[in-house]
Amino acid sequence: MQTFDNLFNHRSIRKYRDTSVPDELLEKILLAGTRASTTGNMQVYSIVVTTQPELKKQLWECHFKQDMVLQAPVILTFCADFNRFNTWCRLRKAEPGYDNFLSFFTAAIDALLVSQNVAVAAEETGLGICYLGTATYMADRIIEVLGLPEGVVPVTALVLGYPAEQPGLTDRLPLDGVIHRETYREYTPAGIDEIYREKESLPLTAALLEENQMETLAQIFAHKRYTKKDNVFFSQKYLEVIEKQGFMNHE
Repeated sequence: MQTFDNLFNHRSIRKYRDTSVPDELLEKILLAGTRASTTGNMQVYSIVVTTQPELKKQLWECHFKQDMVLQAPVILTFCADFNRFNTWCRLRKAEPGYDNFLSFFTAAIDALLVSQNVAVAAEETGLGICYLGTATYMADRIIEVLGLPEGVVPVTALVLGYPAEQPGLTDRLPLDGVIHRETYREYTPAGIDEIYREKESLPLTAALLEENQMETLAQIFAHKRYTKKDNVFFSQKYLEVIEKQGFMNHE
């Protein structure tokens, strides 16, 4: 019977031991990543592996100076990458037409599929990981630090290393909250109440409400953590990056 233990026990690790990841283990994990599904078997992604302290420090600044970026021995930046594929096409007498948003989105999907394969493979070996959403917030600066050419855009990043903590499992919504059978089922107020009942009743939620002096958990997300102002700002920045990197031709 399949148990999927490492999937059901996933934790985001934010504290790491000062222990390097053996090269042969890292290579095996990355190879497992490349076995992920990919659109048309094009593999329009790249993974930038960063271990040098000076580069890690620059990435630490990009990722809002989160300590785990310095602590973890490896930072992996997953990029939508049509640069390699375009170059191959031109060298083989084919004119690529991948300078549009659909192509970026295709490559972004490839990159995200690979990143999850890498995460699962790493956790299977006892390593810890944590995704860095700041890869999109600070894509312009990451492009400079990593020397990414036109046709390459950071999509996500993760830190990887040996855990120095064992945090509890993060809560998840019940399956009925995210699964729709056959067709989409619109949410009713009563349904929303049921889906979020457990999350809203957690001691952690009560502590967050007191700390933030807010009435509901939704207010913490919408008015504190991920505000409209910030979303619009970083969205505009990311769109500018996508255009600058050559993915906004709609002619």
